[in-house]
Amino acid sequence: MSWEDFLALWCVVWAVLALVGYGMALAGVTKAQRMVRYTGRIEQVRLPRHGGSRTGGVSVVISYHDATSGQEVTVTNDGERGDMITSAWEGREIGVSHPRGRPHAYRLSSTPEGPSRGLGRPTFALFLVYCGLVALATVGWGWPWALIGLGGPSAVLAAAHLPGTVRAKNHRTEELAAMDTAHGRIIAVLKDVTVDQDDHTMTTITPVVSFTTHEGTVVTAHCTSNLPDPAGAYGRDVTVHYAPCDLADFTLDRAAERRGEKLDVVLNALTVVVLLATTLVGMAML
Repeated sequence: MSWEDFLALWCVVWAVLALVGYGMALAGVTKAQRMVRYTGRIEQVRLPRHGGSRTGGVSVVISYHDATSGQEVTVTNDGERGDMITSAWEGREIGVSHPRGRPHAYRLSSTPEGPSRGLGRPTFALFLVYCGLVALATVGWGWPWALIGLGGPSAVLAAAHLPGTVRAKNHRTEELAAMDTAHGRIIAVLKDVTVDQDDHTMTTITPVVSFTTHEGTVVTAHCTSNLPDPAGAYGRDVTVHYAPCDLADFTLDRAAERRGEKLDVVLNALTVVVLLATTLVGMAML
């Protein structure tokens, strides 16, 4: 089989899968459309053990009202249960979902989720079809078409995304300025050790911060950034800046957050320039 035949087969297979996926979405039978979704609330937050593992996130007890049975159901986030809950407080709303007729197979999400059509996989399949077409053009007409086919559309998407990135940076700057400040303490430092196939050991350190808002809500959360010497942070007092409307949105260093937002805009702009230059180089080489 030649490269042209292989790439043509690649495009056909992924195109069929994309059509099947979109057809299932129109028929309302995708996995996402068959999920039953609820809004749960955290009833209890279990304090983490210093030196324990971050696996599973902050341990919580969640309750939700089952509209089918009319009963109040209580679940936990023990085991593999979807999104890792890294910020928890009593009363926080959590998304709970499960396949129809299988409430024991529930999954959690950090925020309540609305109905979904399940278009992610077929859209990705369509992207793979496009990649195959670009590769087919490259094999048949020369490698400059790879620069044009990948750089051109990517440059357009990045340029369209840039104004949104700037707006998001400005909005985030306003959010940071409006944050309240509270006293916090590192109540645990979690440690996870993994070994890869080459016997290389990687250690992940996750400090856990606890702080109380002005309204008296106690928040327990993983603190993975802007904390010097995280491995030795157990028992350290810290200043926490948090958004009153979303207690999961907090930081220990607002200046670092602002710098990060500015860097994101710069990187997005550089991406547009690089992709546009790649496209122009490809066009010039035709």
